Amino acid sequence: MGNIGYGELLLIVLVGLLLFGPNKIPELARACGRAVNMFKRGMREGLEDDKNQTQTPRS
Repeated sequence: MGNIGYGELLLIVLVGLLLFGPNKIPELARACGRAVNMFKRGMREGLEDDKNQTQTPRS
């Protein structure tokens, strides 16, 4: 349970095409890619901040 197979993925793509049209799909994919990139960058910066805080001694 929780795994998406080829049939389900095809259904999602078809529904997306019906809802948004073929011209809007690349824009949505690009926006999702940017959002994932920003999320990863934020996570990486958060981990670096946590790492720096644990290494500096507190007075």
